[in-house]
Amino acid sequence: MTAEILDGKMTSQKLLEKLQQEVSTLTKKPVLAIMLVGENPASLIYVNAKLKKAESIGFKAILKQLTSNVTEKEIIANIKEWNNDPNINGILVQLPLPKHINKNIILNSIDPIKDVDGLTAYNSGLFYTGQEPYAIPCTTRGIIMLLKEYNIEIEGKHVVVIGRSNLVGKPTAQAFLFENATVTTCHSKTENLESIIKTADIVVSAVGEKIVNGKILKKNSVVIDVGIFRTPEGKISGDVEFESASQVASYISPVPGGVGPMTVTALMYNLLDLYLAQNIR
Repeated sequence: MTAEILDGKMTSQKLLEKLQQEVSTLTKKPVLAIMLVGENPASLIYVNAKLKKAESIGFKAILKQLTSNVTEKEIIANIKEWNNDPNINGILVQLPLPKHINKNIILNSIDPIKDVDGLTAYNSGLFYTGQEPYAIPCTTRGIIMLLKEYNIEIEGKHVVVIGRSNLVGKPTAQAFLFENATVTTCHSKTENLESIIKTADIVVSAVGEKIVNGKILKKNSVVIDVGIFRTPEGKISGDVEFESASQVASYISPVPGGVGPMTVTALMYNLLDLYLAQNIR
């Protein structure tokens, strides 16, 4: 048996076409404002992809790039300008930030109703207490959207999330709880990790190292590979040993072309949600 591929690229295109149609009916274009601090080449690539995608859908996107020696006070001042600008609907601060900048202070200076990444303490607090936040982290939303587009049953299933970051691991575990799954969160200190993975109906790996293979998977499980890194040979890789895992799993997401495109798609859906929230309150 060979697993069916969870094609994030194809699914993303389908969902973005649907979103584009909805945006075309709006009287005013939603606006996404992105802040980039420093000149990290990877961050610049990600930011340009987001800007391009937003504009292709019918949103308006603006970029403010600040030098790497900028102060927290200066960054916050720029964010406050955007918070107070009624024409801006979503604010995104591209991570990572320079080491001298406190990420949490910066993220929490964003007005929660404009927090398109869903990373403020306010939105996180709502999310983790079972309430409705303005937005949830984009990778998490993208994963759930991908599974639902393939009609994969989540309710009642045992989900193992490998990784506990605030960006992916924790919110993804919480999202599966919202979908009435039974969730186990694993991390670097988890004992008997392989035996836990073996019990999972759905495995989500987000650690950035090769950790999952066909030998430790439950037959017909669903495998979501969030990890992405370069091997010593320079190849793009994920957390999952694709060849062996695809012989055991029923569905598997590839790297690249799986979760990545869905993350950007979820960002665009978050922006529309924020726009609508701001215009009906």
